[in-house]
Amino acid sequence: MRKGTYVDREQYENLPSWAKYAVRVHAFALSHPDAILAFESASVVHGLPRFGETRDIHLFDPDRTRSRRFGDVVVHTSNDPREFDRVHGLLTTGILDTVVDLARALPPARALAVMDAAISTVQGGPLSLDDIRIRAGEQENRRGRARLAWLLAHADGAAESPSESVSRAVIEWCGFETPELQKEFRYEGSLDRGDFYFPTSRTIGEADGWQKYQLDDPEQAAQSLTDEKRREDRLRRHGHSVARWQFADAWKVDPLARALDASGVRRVSHPQQAMLATLRRDPREQPPTRRRETSTRA
Repeated sequence: MRKGTYVDREQYENLPSWAKYAVRVHAFALSHPDAILAFESASVVHGLPRFGETRDIHLFDPDRTRSRRFGDVVVHTSNDPREFDRVHGLLTTGILDTVVDLARALPPARALAVMDAAISTVQGGPLSLDDIRIRAGEQENRRGRARLAWLLAHADGAAESPSESVSRAVIEWCGFETPELQKEFRYEGSLDRGDFYFPTSRTIGEADGWQKYQLDDPEQAAQSLTDEKRREDRLRRHGHSVARWQFADAWKVDPLARALDASGVRRVSHPQQAMLATLRRDPREQPPTRRRETSTRA
């Protein structure tokens, strides 16, 4: 992986792309313990959502006068205020600065998932939206300012997963009405909650993911899927249609849009084609060698 650091090739090649990047970051840190990890490399340590395999190792050096590249290592610098943490023995930019940096650099749907996770108590986020807004306002850096403004207007701590965050962005960019998040329903003595609720059509939208039903545990998976079937039947009995899609469907756009159209969700504006185009591969990632991976945490 780096000079003097080795892993089993077969095991490494079988890892999902986001995990490969985490291995590369930890391998670099082993040989450079005083380097300050930044951007996606810092997100590995902070447990923020990641997508695919980032092409470069990103560092921050407050003593440099300009940023430099050394092979697959990019060293950033800035005159803006910075905080640094040591997390699990690794030196990194603080989570607040990491989130703001990624908000400026990542495509907007990915950045929204990062910001949502950072402010969501359900996802374990330690920040508030005001924290991020204040830090961004303290910086002179103009890069990604318009994108950062969009994120600050759309980030929502009610999002429970990266799948929900990306789906929410796609829903807006497709022109659908704005949904309510985590709407609760009390029917037949049960409390049910939907990822998205579209009040005009009374449609409940569900962004499904592998971890949502604990499918790695067969017994738990069977019980979870049975419970979900009963829940969905109960909601339909009370006049709700239910639209479901997978995380990959959000990236592809059309499957998510078809699910909402089929359930009668109203379109209130024209699609934002320029924003939808940002869902394509992140230029900061390695070129894909297999199908798109879902996001995860470290």
